[in-house]
Amino acid sequence: MMALRAHQRGGPEQLIYEEAPKPVPGPDEVLIAVRAAAITLAELTWPETWTAEGVDRTPVIPSHEFAGVVAEGGANVQEFVAGDSVFGLVPFDRDGAAAEFLTVPAACVAKKGPLVPDVTAAAAVLPALTAWEALIDQADLRPGQRILIRGGAGAVGSFLTQFAKAMGAEVTATVRSASAVGRTKSLGADHVITTGHSLDIPRVSGFDVVVDAVGADVPEWMYAAPRPGGHLIVLQEPPNQELAAKYGVTATFFIVRTRRDRLQQLAARIANDEVEVAAGLMFPLASGRAAYEAKPSGKTVLTVE
Repeated sequence: MMALRAHQRGGPEQLIYEEAPKPVPGPDEVLIAVRAAAITLAELTWPETWTAEGVDRTPVIPSHEFAGVVAEGGANVQEFVAGDSVFGLVPFDRDGAAAEFLTVPAACVAKKGPLVPDVTAAAAVLPALTAWEALIDQADLRPGQRILIRGGAGAVGSFLTQFAKAMGAEVTATVRSASAVGRTKSLGADHVITTGHSLDIPRVSGFDVVVDAVGADVPEWMYAAPRPGGHLIVLQEPPNQELAAKYGVTATFFIVRTRRDRLQQLAARIANDEVEVAAGLMFPLASGRAAYEAKPSGKTVLTVE
């Protein structure tokens, strides 16, 4: 098969489109013929991308969010048959979806509606699962609570905004550009703050939950934004516990888990047009290196013929 691979640790400059061995599914795995693979630009910096239990994994295949068709099921797999349209999330310490085929545990896969575009399904997986886990499992967000989302129009932020509003919260979101205000309000934000490219914003406080959906280097004002005893959730790196103690807030970081029930719920919501998916640029698999070098808004998706 053809795949996008890196033979040594580094950034996009290490990625090569080349022939690679076609994987064989284990007893509890499925072999997927990939149709679309969404990428996370930061994944080339994650330790799990390059090692598994301390052992070097190179050459590695990136991208963990996929949509495609079941080609073959392992001996113990009964939920899927060849030809099923599916999508899912590959564990981060395994070879990913930037290839013509991938193997993945059956527990990380769900069927998708045949009318749901592969690009849309792939682009939704990681942002939606991350948003649900942040709001439900980490924050225990309740109706009537106030939530602040930094980056409320981005790939993850757009799902945080939509889900938080659907859960009955009062949603405040930050965006970099005034051009994103209208869209963010259409996603459900009650209030939108335009920040430009500055890390600082006018003082905000009193939120029950604050989520940083932008990236690393969480600014100090985010630790001050929750009410005393409130909750700050950081998605890119462990938070600064000294700052959390200074402001009397709980600050947490988590690595998202794949849950089939949430994948199934997501598939239904997409099929019923109940959520908006922020897909960005699309590149053919052969141009995967260029995809990792681009910095668009929304998810970047590799398409596989």
